[in-house]
Amino acid sequence: MKKADTTAVAASTPASKGAVRGVRQAVAIPTFALYGETATPGQEMLHIEEVQSRSRLYHWEIEPHVHHGLYQVLWVQQGGAEVVLDEWREEVQGPTAIVVPPGVVHGFRFAPDTDGMVLTLSARFLVEGEFQSVGEAFRALFSAPGVLCFTPQEGPAARLDALFRELSAEFVLPGAAESPVAGWLARAVVWRLAQSSAQGRQVQGKRAHRHQALLIRFQLLVEQHFLEHWPLERYASHLGLSTPRLNRLVRAERGRSALELVHERLTREACRRLVYIAAPAANLAIELGFDDPAYFSRFFKRRTGMSPHRYRQAHGAQD
Repeated sequence: MKKADTTAVAASTPASKGAVRGVRQAVAIPTFALYGETATPGQEMLHIEEVQSRSRLYHWEIEPHVHHGLYQVLWVQQGGAEVVLDEWREEVQGPTAIVVPPGVVHGFRFAPDTDGMVLTLSARFLVEGEFQSVGEAFRALFSAPGVLCFTPQEGPAARLDALFRELSAEFVLPGAAESPVAGWLARAVVWRLAQSSAQGRQVQGKRAHRHQALLIRFQLLVEQHFLEHWPLERYASHLGLSTPRLNRLVRAERGRSALELVHERLTREACRRLVYIAAPAANLAIELGFDDPAYFSRFFKRRTGMSPHRYRQAHGAQD
């Protein structure tokens, strides 16, 4: 294995405090081996360093750049960072693993004194030899950029941190370039991360299925009770949810609030009856659950832009 030159790079002052929030216009996106170090075509590498060792030199800001042929995992144990991965931008808090495949533009602004590790690998190093299962884990983990979040109490976070620390300690030992131990530990890190990523996808899939089932139950309740003008609290109670959680679920799945969904159904029914039932709008208002016809008219106009009378005229119906 080949260690990269770890000579300290002179500090540079960022031209803009907001650099990490977007890739600035430039002739080209900078390409490095390690940040600030010239890339070598076909370079083989296993390298690990503390987040602080390089980011502190750059005032905790690593501006957007790219690696070709090199894979990185940024492990944030404690502290936080603003992260850019291509067009994706987010703030993360440790413990978190940030996965960066080759060719993905990435940048970071770390909270001062953030504690973590940066692991840089070449694909050939990890998949060579008798490690087919690790190679499969490697391909799965780096199939796309992403962020794996952990809770401090979780066993996986503690095990991953221990592996990163052990790998870091092994990396700086004399003769480490000839030792297979660092390679074994790097493979263990990739294996654990791929395992956590797969488990996370399973949890997200189950959660999405559960959310979809709750949304269908909510829609069925709306269909049964919208004419009774149930308050949202009653819908939420029947679903075993709080009102804020019901709103979050509906907004995530349908892009609108739960109340908006109820009002859409009520408006659709009002439109239908105004067109197909030849009864005064005031009578229809009562049938639709409105005690005050004037309030129904205001509600309907707010929803459609027309009064009930104008809506009937526009659709060829008579009062």
